[in-house]
Amino acid sequence: MVILFKFRAIPCMVILLLNAVATIAQTKATNYNDLVEIIRKTEKQFETELNASGAAVAFEKYAAPNAVIKRQNDSLIYGPQAIRLYYSGAIYKNAHATWSPDYIDVSQDGTMAYTYGRYHWKMTNASGEVHEFSGVFHTVWKKQPDGSWKYVWD
Repeated sequence: MVILFKFRAIPCMVILLLNAVATIAQTKATNYNDLVEIIRKTEKQFETELNASGAAVAFEKYAAPNAVIKRQNDSLIYGPQAIRLYYSGAIYKNAHATWSPDYIDVSQDGTMAYTYGRYHWKMTNASGEVHEFSGVFHTVWKKQPDGSWKYVWD
């Protein structure tokens, strides 16, 4: 009878194990999808903030302490304050931008993410001339100790 119990227990244990693995996989998929949506919302909040408060405020607000942005002629700008100063230029005073990620990926441990997609800037200079620029963006996001997401590369 003990031997019979052991043979019956093995299929039950296998079923329980497979069920546990499936549950863990589903939880990871749900967490991944949730994180992708958080990044999508963060991108949208960033865009909304830029258009409401200005590029300087938004780029500083969403910058991690070690953030870097790449701009014309492959120049790099380091840190939130320098980034704010860059976007405080006259051309950005009346700038509006739209963008939306075409792709979002999140690291397995849920602490890093990246996005890329199309952007469009519309700026008016002091003379009233309108300048428009379009292109492709690539942003790397890092989860901060407070749970927020800030970019480390843009």
